[in-house]
Amino acid sequence: MRHHPTWKCVCLLTLAFAPVLPGAPREVSFAQPAESVEAYDFVEVAVNVAGPDARNPFTDATVRGSFGKSGGTQRLEVEGFCDSADGSVFRIRFMPSTPGDYAYSITYRQGAFEKAHTGTFRATDGHRRGPIRVDPQYSWHFIWEGTGEHYFFNGTTAFWLVGWRDEGTIRYSIERLLKLKINRLRVLVAGNSNIFWGEPVMTGDNFTYALRPWISEKPQSFDQPGIDFTRFNIPYWQKWERMLRFSRDRDMIISVIQDISTHKAQPPEYSEDERRYLRYMVARLSAFSNVTYDLGDDMDSFRDEKWVHATGILIESWDPYKHLATSHPVHRENQDRGSAWFGFTSIQDWRRPQHPLMLEEREIQKKTGRIIPQTNEEYGYEDHYPHWAPGPGSDSSETLRQMAWEIAMAGAYGTAGEASRRGTNIWPDTGGGWINGRGDDTMVMLKGYEHMVDFFTSFEWWKTEPHDELVSKGAYCLAKPGDIYAVYLPKEGKVTIKLEPGSYDAKWFNAFTGEKIPLQPIQGGEWTSPQTPGWLDWALLLQKRR
Repeated sequence: MRHHPTWKCVCLLTLAFAPVLPGAPREVSFAQPAESVEAYDFVEVAVNVAGPDARNPFTDATVRGSFGKSGGTQRLEVEGFCDSADGSVFRIRFMPSTPGDYAYSITYRQGAFEKAHTGTFRATDGHRRGPIRVDPQYSWHFIWEGTGEHYFFNGTTAFWLVGWRDEGTIRYSIERLLKLKINRLRVLVAGNSNIFWGEPVMTGDNFTYALRPWISEKPQSFDQPGIDFTRFNIPYWQKWERMLRFSRDRDMIISVIQDISTHKAQPPEYSEDERRYLRYMVARLSAFSNVTYDLGDDMDSFRDEKWVHATGILIESWDPYKHLATSHPVHRENQDRGSAWFGFTSIQDWRRPQHPLMLEEREIQKKTGRIIPQTNEEYGYEDHYPHWAPGPGSDSSETLRQMAWEIAMAGAYGTAGEASRRGTNIWPDTGGGWINGRGDDTMVMLKGYEHMVDFFTSFEWWKTEPHDELVSKGAYCLAKPGDIYAVYLPKEGKVTIKLEPGSYDAKWFNAFTGEKIPLQPIQGGEWTSPQTPGWLDWALLLQKRR
């Protein structure tokens, strides 16, 4: 279980792994634009270097700082980053988690040259939700650290969201998904593809698959981009941060996926270049409260379990805020479930049905002696049928909506994938779905997920556990016996529930439309419901009368 420090932070910028070259810039100055920030926002100090002469500022200079409560003695280290190609600007950021007065000191180092600076700022209570954490009391579930509210994980995939050249499209896509009650997006930092999966999503003037966090001679080339892994593409990272800030200010969690298996333009594993990239990513993005880290999509296609374990530990050590982190392998067995750095599972499994699978996932997790949330972040993409899909109709919007309910009724969470059929650079050129996040008003699958969110957030779902033994065959049950019974019927019919003694308020919930139909109060004991009020799937919610 992670315990996030609430009082401290030391900032450390160490992007050099090779020996630095001797040199001295003409002048180094420090600028802090804001004297006050809200808790879970961040204060930023710019280090301005006049006459920069480091041969490579990403490897030849460091900045260290120490942040903490004024008058306090405890400190925590954080990474910072170079924010200009020529080394004229570095930045160091600190995200305070509690209101109060803070003090800091910063030192820029380049070879034998040093320049120090001190400053202060105040953090105020802006009622921000902060990062998501594993609930220490109900560890199958998540909470917002800043408010203690429970977080119903309802994600979707938008791998190449930052591939849009028009940032207005990025913002539109985020806003559209928020309206559908999506609260988490899976987004790549690095990646490329030339296979397209049979989908009508093509590179063009407005969109690219080539996500290049490094400087490249030919960034659009798939086979020979000419990447310099020692130098970072500053405008690209700044664009990524603007997406992240826009999302954070709307309580959208971003799963930061470091890379994907669909290309080979990656730094070699365990190399200095790879470590520099990951460390820069953590240094640059960790002060945003709305990140979780994903070590890679289809992880075991290009890195092994040993690498995942070692790299997960490194990322946790570099991240002062200990954001939740995971990995997303092809094979669900390859999850580092027992390790302290590993915040929640992120499996992919397309089988039908999903409910017994996710119950099995919980049992596997229990055997580690460590309870963390279980998620299936790839159980199919709408109207997408690769050879491993279960078959025609298995990835229809209706099937995926019902699979989402099956996952949730196992006390687990899922990440959906919208259809890409509305096209990018292919008529009608209004979509992109799971590939790049864009959609239009014809794409309605997630409306069904919206209804599911409404149902679960209408009661204290995190206090319930799977209890299918309390209902008749074919139905699923989450219960806190004697208090809450949430029952799902995958098809119309009746259900018998074994209730603890007492009186219960009850209502039907139409899983397809979101309609609510109250029932007369129910007395405990074995109770059989009336026939569902309509066809398709329905849910029942019974709560003890107060």
